[in-house]
Amino acid sequence: MRGSEFAELKAFAAVVERASFSRAAAHLGLSPSALSQTIRQLEARLGARLLNRTTRSLAPTAAGDQLFRRIAPLFREMADAVAEASATAGQTRGTLRINTLGMAARQLIAPRLGRFHRAHPDVVLDIVVDDQLSDIVAGRFDAGIRVGGRLEKDMIALRLTPDVNMAVVASPGYLAHRGVPRSPADLHTHACINWRLQVDGRAYRWEFEKKGQRLEIDAEGPLVTNHSDVGIEAALQGLGLAYAFDRERVDEHLAQGRLVQVLADWSITRPGLFLYYPNRRHMPPALSALIDCLLDRDLSAPESGATPS
Repeated sequence: MRGSEFAELKAFAAVVERASFSRAAAHLGLSPSALSQTIRQLEARLGARLLNRTTRSLAPTAAGDQLFRRIAPLFREMADAVAEASATAGQTRGTLRINTLGMAARQLIAPRLGRFHRAHPDVVLDIVVDDQLSDIVAGRFDAGIRVGGRLEKDMIALRLTPDVNMAVVASPGYLAHRGVPRSPADLHTHACINWRLQVDGRAYRWEFEKKGQRLEIDAEGPLVTNHSDVGIEAALQGLGLAYAFDRERVDEHLAQGRLVQVLADWSITRPGLFLYYPNRRHMPPALSALIDCLLDRDLSAPESGATPS
C-alpha cells in the first residue's frame, strides 16, 4: 500500500470514529478542507461514495460502513502496538475512550482524574457519560462501565465495586404526612418517584425480597425521570418515595436525617459496577493503567481527596 492510500484510509477512519469532519481534522492536524479533499480522493479511487453528509449529520454509507468495519480493527491493532512499544520504554500514551454510567463517572472516575493525569500525563481520557447502555464496540470505545447485570455479551469484565443494597427513601416530612409503608403492597397508596428505563422506555418495576418471597411493584406518583439526581432531589423536597439505585447519592442524606429509609427488611442486593472491554489479544497499556487507578493499585501519584470505593 502506498503512503497516500494509507493516509486516505486513516483519514476516513478518523472521520467515521468522530462523526465529524472538524473533530477528525483537529485530531489529524489537518484543515477541514484538506481532510474533505482527502476523502474525495479516496472515494474517487474506490469508485464508491463512503459518507453521507448533511449540514447536521454525518454517517457512513453501506460501502463506507463495510470498509470501516474491515480497517478499524487493523488501525486499532497498530495503535495498540505503538502504545505497547511506548509502554515498554516507560511511557504510556494515546487516547482512551470510556463509556460510563453517570454514577460511575461521579463515584469512580472523577475523584481519580488528577491522580491518573499526574501518573500518565501523555494519556488523553475521552469520557462519555451514557446511561443508555450503548454498544461500546459500535461506538468505538475502549471500555465501558456498567452495573454487573447489564454487561454486554462476549466481553471481559472486571469488578470495580461491591454489590449494593437497594433502598426506598423519603423525606421525614413526607412520612409524617403520608405515613410509613410497612410492606411493598402499601406503596399503592403512596406517591412514588418512578424511574424510566433507558433500554425500552418502560417505567422500572420496584423489586423486593424477604424470606424467599420476591415481589415487583408497579409504582405510581407525580414524577417519572431517568436521572438519579432529579429523583433524589424530588424525594428530598417531599414529593414521594424514591427507589435509590445510587446508594452513594443517598447515604449522606440518610446519615444527616434529610432522608429516611423504609422497607429495609425487603431490600434486595443489586450487582455492583464492572468495567468491561472487548476480548483482544493485547490490552491497551492506557486501559491497563486506568484499571490500576480505578482499583487503587496505581500508587505512583498520590490521590487527592478521594476514598476507595
